[in-house]
Amino acid sequence: MRMSRDGIQWIQPDWSAPLNVRAATTLRSGGVSDAPFNTLNVALHVDDNPALVKENRRLVKQSLHLPSEPCWLQQVHGVEVVSAAEYPVPPVADACVTVDAGKVCVVMTADCLPVLFCDRKGTRVAAAHAGWRGLAAGVLATTVQALKCSPTDLMAWLGPAISSAAFEVGDDVRKVFVDRDATNSACFTSNSRGRWMADLYALARNELQRLGVLDIFVEPVCTVTDTSQFFSYRRDGQTGRMASMIWLQPD
Repeated sequence: MRMSRDGIQWIQPDWSAPLNVRAATTLRSGGVSDAPFNTLNVALHVDDNPALVKENRRLVKQSLHLPSEPCWLQQVHGVEVVSAAEYPVPPVADACVTVDAGKVCVVMTADCLPVLFCDRKGTRVAAAHAGWRGLAAGVLATTVQALKCSPTDLMAWLGPAISSAAFEVGDDVRKVFVDRDATNSACFTSNSRGRWMADLYALARNELQRLGVLDIFVEPVCTVTDTSQFFSYRRDGQTGRMASMIWLQPD
């Protein structure tokens, strides 16, 4: 579901989360950054003007009526999970969890898969950054574990990411996933160049189902092919990042 306010545009997940669970993924328009980060880049690590990034973050917080500053992370394609809090320096992690109303979990992406979690009672939420490296290393498993509830009580939303039609990989990437779970072989299709087209969404669904998370919702888009709405590292190289956020709305 596309939403907009004050020029800021975002996707609101279409899922059966409890009413007190709020979530959004920002799109690339409505901000103040110049090309190639035009315009709503929220990442400080991509060589954009820091003052413009901070203004973009302020605009996002204002337009989405966020209850607090998101817990921005220093993402490294790993499996570390932190609790949402105000850190003096962004923690090195690729996932964030909270059980506290008003704390905002966030991950940044530009082709990697953002995965948002909540439980059916609306008592805990999480955001995970699942590029292929983090996904293969087990970032979804560490996130589910950090939520400290039965996986069958969770639901997950898979946000905007690179589609299988645009994600060409080599034998090395396919081997990592097939060695992890033989059923992952169905997530790769050979192409005319002797390489593989990888379905990141299917790989994430397989992993979540293996972990016991059965309620899975998918945003059917491609960050690479939709140039007007999404940043894409694979398409553009130097580019901005979108933010995928989730929080428990205070009473």
